Amino acid sequence: MTTETTHRTAVHEDVQDHRPGYVHGYSVTEARRLGEQADTLAELLHAGTAYPAGGRVLEAGCGVGAQTVHLLASSPGVRLTAADLSAESLARAREAVAAHAPGARVDWHHGDLHDLPFADGSFDHVFVCFVLEHLARPQAALAALRRVLRPGGTITVVEGDHGSAFFHPDSAPARAVVDQLVRLQAAAGGDALLGRRLHPLLADAGFRDVAVEPRTVYADGSRPALVEGFTRRTFIAMVESVRADALAAGLTTAAAFDRGLADLRRTAEPGGTFHYTFFKAVAVRP
Repeated sequence: MTTETTHRTAVHEDVQDHRPGYVHGYSVTEARRLGEQADTLAELLHAGTAYPAGGRVLEAGCGVGAQTVHLLASSPGVRLTAADLSAESLARAREAVAAHAPGARVDWHHGDLHDLPFADGSFDHVFVCFVLEHLARPQAALAALRRVLRPGGTITVVEGDHGSAFFHPDSAPARAVVDQLVRLQAAAGGDALLGRRLHPLLADAGFRDVAVEPRTVYADGSRPALVEGFTRRTFIAMVESVRADALAAGLTTAAAFDRGLADLRRTAEPGGTFHYTFFKAVAVRP
């Protein structure tokens, strides 16, 4: 049975519900996109990650639970604590777990991962997916996670890198709208190019035995599931979601953004190809 106890920090509710660095927002559409992304990439991103039954696992920044359900599927029997700054996201995560893993043991923590209320060494493993890219101080976040990880415990971090996106037909307008997303995320305090920095970030945060490997997505007409699930519904949908913000920030015009988006959509049509690289790191607390 899913544990419904929710730990809370002393931060005010209105502050907890709004992560300023999350450029994509908290809409139902975004929650759906995150779920489709997680389902499409589950094998790619979760391969090699399985924790023993009874292990104490912290998922830091669980969001709407899109990765949580896959984490539980690959590691049945773990004692999972799922933490997030957004109460609304946690509510959606509880619903997702109740639907997909009703027998899982999950404690829900509502609060800031920089200030976790857990004792030193409380967890055997920490899992972090698509979180650090939205933080102004990712190394400080990793140091905070290192504190609650027991000596010899592992941390697994997965991040993307928008600089790894290339496609055919190539298009300067399409590359421009991707760059606008990168710039908006930087303005919000994040880093959409963080994947390439995982090794130095973990090493500088005090972890050892840091191992990083690329997990590449390549989609073309022979891989229709990836074209639909990743190119269209994950990446292009993510770029499209920041249209209003890009216009409001004066980064582009409506006509220019729409031209770039149209060119980006051509990569998911017959004859198009799309490439993107995620980075997955595993490290140990000394």
